[in-house]
Amino acid sequence: MLVELLPLAMFPVLLLFLLTGYPVAFALAGTGLLFTVIGSDWLPGLGISLPWEPLFRVARLNILPQRVYGSVMNNYTLVAVPFFIFMGSMLERSGLAEDLLQTMGRLFGRLRGGLAISVVLVGMLLAAATGVVGASVVTMGVLALPVMLKYGYDQRLATGTIAASGTLGQIIPPSIVLIILGDQMGVNVGDLFVGALIPGLMLGVAYILWIALVAWRRPLAAPALPDGADDRGAAGPLWLAVLRCLVPPLALVGAVLGTIFFGIATPTEAGAMGAFGALLLALAYGKLSWRNLFSVSDTTVRLTAMVFTILVGATVFATVFSAMGGKWLVEDFLLALPGGEMSFILFVMLTIFVLGFFLDFIEITFIVVPLVTPIAESFGLSPLWFAVLIAMNLQASFLTPPFGFSLFYLRGVTPEAVPTRAIYAGILPYIAIQVMMLAIIVAFPGLVTWLPGLAD
Repeated sequence: MLVELLPLAMFPVLLLFLLTGYPVAFALAGTGLLFTVIGSDWLPGLGISLPWEPLFRVARLNILPQRVYGSVMNNYTLVAVPFFIFMGSMLERSGLAEDLLQTMGRLFGRLRGGLAISVVLVGMLLAAATGVVGASVVTMGVLALPVMLKYGYDQRLATGTIAASGTLGQIIPPSIVLIILGDQMGVNVGDLFVGALIPGLMLGVAYILWIALVAWRRPLAAPALPDGADDRGAAGPLWLAVLRCLVPPLALVGAVLGTIFFGIATPTEAGAMGAFGALLLALAYGKLSWRNLFSVSDTTVRLTAMVFTILVGATVFATVFSAMGGKWLVEDFLLALPGGEMSFILFVMLTIFVLGFFLDFIEITFIVVPLVTPIAESFGLSPLWFAVLIAMNLQASFLTPPFGFSLFYLRGVTPEAVPTRAIYAGILPYIAIQVMMLAIIVAFPGLVTWLPGLAD
C-alpha cells in the first residue's frame, strides 16, 4: 500500500518547496529528481534499505532528456508564445491603453456606471490586442482607478472591475493560455482561438451587465461623470479619436485571427505577422524607439524564458510521476467516481479552481492537464470544448485570493487609502460570474464548437 501511494507524496513535497519560496520551475524539477532517487534502485544499490521495492531502474529514465527536448526545443507550436508576447508588449508600449481609456471615458463617462463599463471594454480590447495581464491591470490601475475614486466610485466596484477586466486576455484570443493548452492537449491552437472567442466575449458582456445592475441598484456606487470631466486633455472630435484608437489595433487583431480562422496561416506564422504589425503600429504612433524596442525585447525574453523553464521542470515532474505509476493511480480514481462523465467534469473543474488559489495557470496546465486529458477522451468529451472549459477556469487563478496575480499587480499601484480587503471583496462578484460562465459552457457546448465548425 505504501508503494502505491508514493507518487502522491510528490505533491505535498512540491507544496513544501513552494511554501519555502523556492522558484516554481526548480521546485518541480527538484521534486522530480528527488523522487527519482527515492523510487529507483539507486539507493538499494548502495546498500540503503527501503520499505518498498524499487519502482523502476534509473536506466529507464534515460528517456527524460529526450522528453524535455521534445517538449521544449523541438516544439513548433510553442514558438508562437514569444511572438504574441512581443506583439502585446509592443502595443502596450505604443500607448494603446491610455488612448483607449480616454476615448472610452469620453464615450460612456456620462452614463451611470459608464466609467466602469469603459474599463471593461478597454480590457476586452487590450485582451485581443495585447493579452499581457500584468501590463493591462497596472495600466488601468494607474490611469482609471484614481479617476473612478475621485468621482465617488465604490472602492470594491472600482478595484474589482479593473482586476477582472485586466485578466480577460487569458480567455479572449490570441491568448498565451490557449497556446499552451493546445500544445499540452494536442488540440489545434487555431481552433482554440476561434472556439474561445464567443465565451470570452460573453464573459466581458456579463461583467458589463453586473456593473449596470450595481449602477441601477446603488447609484452612488457608480455615479456618472459631470459634464466636461472626461474631456481633459482630449484633442479633436470624438469620432476621430475613436477612429484613431480602435481601427488600427482591431485591424491587426482581425488580420491575425482571420488568417488563422481561414487557414491561411498557422498560429505561429500569424503570431510572427502580429509582431511585425505591432512594430508598424508603434512606428505610426511615433512610439518606435530604440529604448522601447529594447524594453519590449527584454520583456519578451524574460516571459518566454519563464514559461519554458517551468515547462522543463513540469516535464521532469510529470515524467517521474508517470514512471512511478501515478498516472494510472489518478486515472483509476477519476474513472471510479460515481456519476461518470459529469462527476469527472465537476471534480476536475473544482480541483483546478482550488489549485488556482495557490498556483499560476502555467503550473496547473503543465501538471494537471496532461493527467486528465486522456480520461476526458475516454469519456468521449470534445477536446476543443474541454480545453476552453479549462481555460475559463484557469482565468480565475489570476483573481482568486490569496495569491491571485492580478490582485498583486493592482495592490502595487493602488493608493494606501484603499485597503486590501476592498480589493478582495470587489473581486468576489467577478469570480462568481466566471463560475456561472463555466456552468453555461457545460450546459451549452455549442458556444465553443459552433464557430470552429464553420471553418471546417
